[in-house]
Amino acid sequence: MTGPATVDVLTEGTMEVHGRIPGSSNATLLVTCSLPGRELLAVYKPGRGERPLWDFPEGLHRREVAAYLLSEALGWGLVPETVSRRDAPYGPGSVQRFVAEDGTSHYFTLREDERWHTDLVAFAAFDVVANNADRKSGHVLLAEGRLWAIDNGLTFHAEPKLRTVIWDFAGERLPPRRVADLRRLVRCGLPEEIDGLLEAEERRAVLARAAELADDGRLPVPDEDRHWPPYPWPLV
Repeated sequence: MTGPATVDVLTEGTMEVHGRIPGSSNATLLVTCSLPGRELLAVYKPGRGERPLWDFPEGLHRREVAAYLLSEALGWGLVPETVSRRDAPYGPGSVQRFVAEDGTSHYFTLREDERWHTDLVAFAAFDVVANNADRKSGHVLLAEGRLWAIDNGLTFHAEPKLRTVIWDFAGERLPPRRVADLRRLVRCGLPEEIDGLLEAEERRAVLARAAELADDGRLPVPDEDRHWPPYPWPLV
């Protein structure tokens, strides 16, 4: 069950909380969302379970949803279906379809296999546009025969904050279809649903980054002159 059917269940389904997913810095709960005849596992991130950050405003769960909407607007399908829920058990938060990965694969293992390189270039481009400040290796999952990008909360800041482990393709030229997708996004604008998730300045910055990346036609290289490292920590 994917696409609109999944979004319906995530948005309207009765939610049963099973417990906290270990290893998460913020409250991250495994839940089941159910409608008559339909049921799926999901990851629920309540806003009240977020630890305050000095460099990001509260409401990281809204950025999780915005990342999904951006991926869909580009037509890249990198982020599992993710919705906002106000009526969730522990208050408003994001709910994302759970993808059952194998537990051993992550970016540092996947980059060794050339069959994933085209997809990983798309991940790198997506993180540039979303200004991902925390793309760890473990945030790239192999599941359902393809790759997924999860944990997209530290994104969309108006100031440059790109921190990622995906630098192996730095300087590489983007495929023409990716450039065309970026130009279409700039021309058509962001989905209206993002208006309530990001500030106006942040939305403008998304389109500016997309336009710059499309014009360059290449993935950026790490800026060693910045006052913060271009890598997240921990790396995995």
